[in-house]
Amino acid sequence: MRRLSFFIGKGGVGKTTVAAAFAVRTARLNPGGHVLLLSTDPAHSLSDILKKPLKDVAATIPLRGRGSLDAWQIDSEKLFAEFLAEHKQNILKILETGSIFSRDDIEPLLDTTLPGMAEVAALLAIHDALSSGKYTHIVVDTAPFGHTLRLFGLPQHFLNFLNFLELAASRDRLLAAHFGGNAKKDGEFVFIEQWRKIVEGVHAALAGSADLFLVTTPETFSLNESLRCANELKTYSPPLQISEIVLNRSVRKAGDCKLCRNRVHSSDGALKFLKRHFPARSVHVGEDVGIPIAGAAVVKKFADHVFGGADFALRLPKRKVRPAPLKRVEWPTLQAPLTFVLGKGGVGKTTISAALGFSTRKKKRHSVQICSVDPAPSLDDIFQKPIGDIPVSVLGDSKFLASEMDSVAIFARWVQDVRANIEEATGAEVSGIHLDLSFERQLLSELLEIVPPGVDEVMAIFRVLDLIANHAQRAGIDMAPTGHALELLRMPDRILAWTRPLLKTLAAHRTLAAARDAAVKVAELGQRVRELATLLKNNAGTHVHVVLLPEVLPDRETERLVSSLRSLQMIPKSIFLNRVIFSKDVGRCERCRRSFQSQQSMMAGLKKKYAGIDIYAVRNFPTEIAGKSALAKFTGELWQLA
Repeated sequence: MRRLSFFIGKGGVGKTTVAAAFAVRTARLNPGGHVLLLSTDPAHSLSDILKKPLKDVAATIPLRGRGSLDAWQIDSEKLFAEFLAEHKQNILKILETGSIFSRDDIEPLLDTTLPGMAEVAALLAIHDALSSGKYTHIVVDTAPFGHTLRLFGLPQHFLNFLNFLELAASRDRLLAAHFGGNAKKDGEFVFIEQWRKIVEGVHAALAGSADLFLVTTPETFSLNESLRCANELKTYSPPLQISEIVLNRSVRKAGDCKLCRNRVHSSDGALKFLKRHFPARSVHVGEDVGIPIAGAAVVKKFADHVFGGADFALRLPKRKVRPAPLKRVEWPTLQAPLTFVLGKGGVGKTTISAALGFSTRKKKRHSVQICSVDPAPSLDDIFQKPIGDIPVSVLGDSKFLASEMDSVAIFARWVQDVRANIEEATGAEVSGIHLDLSFERQLLSELLEIVPPGVDEVMAIFRVLDLIANHAQRAGIDMAPTGHALELLRMPDRILAWTRPLLKTLAAHRTLAAARDAAVKVAELGQRVRELATLLKNNAGTHVHVVLLPEVLPDRETERLVSSLRSLQMIPKSIFLNRVIFSKDVGRCERCRRSFQSQQSMMAGLKKKYAGIDIYAVRNFPTEIAGKSALAKFTGELWQLA
């Protein structure tokens, strides 16, 4: 029987590294089998870990004669487009049959880029891998927590969508049963049944035989988010359970420095935390050796260490390092009405967002709201206060607000309003005759049962629109990790691409009151989104800060991020190099010496690579940043690459 293993965790905990290590070890220990390592993260780093260029098809990874391993970084847009092209005509036929819209109305909407493509494409890729019969074990490197939860919930949402399509396709059959006559069972029913088998098959694989490996680090933020994720998985139907745990980037032996002693203490506490909250789960430990893990040979050593208990040591040749020139500067403030903080998962976006807000309030220039649009937020950890969808004051400052967007709750409120409008529109009096459009009501009710993939990005745009309405306030947006952050920034143009043909379609049905009301709301939304799209491309109205760790792998992902931002006409104002080890902090610690040497090597070319962008260096604090006093210390010093 084929095995399916998912590696899940907060962004930046090393899921890709650990998943690659597990896949390499599994392939080597089972030379008669065939293993697939599949990355579903929109911001892929699998090729960086394996040091092998990967395209949008599975590629063979050489293992020096033992075991068979393929690696696949899915191209979600291409995979989704292929899927849509195959089934587009059936979808159009069903929607045309079951609604007031014609094929010409609907087709332009399907031709635009749809939200949630990454998760749908991941589901399709998993199905393709399972149904190929080629692999004995499929190892899935997932996106960070919030979007992985969305992936695990997608089969049920997809089944809800199929229920809607099946109802829409049944209009002719229901009319024939009511008025007499025969309705033939056309090809669209066969198509829906085929889809249902696909989705139910993946759902069964997830719920039945899938292993969930939770990857975390000793940081409090990471541990708390891991616990929240595990509790969320228990609410699924059927409940999903964590199988095993990897405590990555742990330090078990203290070097001759305060930083490493603190990290040993944190690692000990993390092991106790995991054993307390996951008492029946095996915990594997991955040692942090101070330098990146990359290349098949190094990944194999790391795999033997994490999953086999072997010692793990990497060495850099000792050489004299010339530190990057730095000058001390003041912390910047939130200078634009709207500021986005982006970066790879786990680089410290939330900390930098909070610090920018804290610095702004310290100078008392503006009221501030920090809003997290990450589906797995952690503002409550840094502000040491419960943060929810409703903005609350933090750190004892009434003009310093924080909120964490609950996209599902926002969508539920929107659905409630729409249901009320539907009830009014589908039950009406015309010339004293009551018209009950029961089929339309039932059809729209089924549609509203679907929580669409991509709701996070769409609802985040609504939240951003609300924030920029308050011109006296400075808003800082703590973004989701890279791949999904870019999806949000592309969303205004996508929404506009939908509103144009939708308005044209509704105009053709303007004799219906419901169509007229919908057209007004769509036009209002289009106008607001158009204002936001203009603001995003206005360097005076919107600032972008990118957070980066001074390591090779985050640097490569940041290069791709900055390139994508340039294509969106959003040039970053600054880059924050977080957790930089300074030479005077190294002492005689071998681990810190390796980290310092590796960091300085990476930092050497940054000024040239990111010409015209301010680059700040933030010292690696020995303790986590949480609470007012910690933020005061954190913002008490900042350095800039000279």
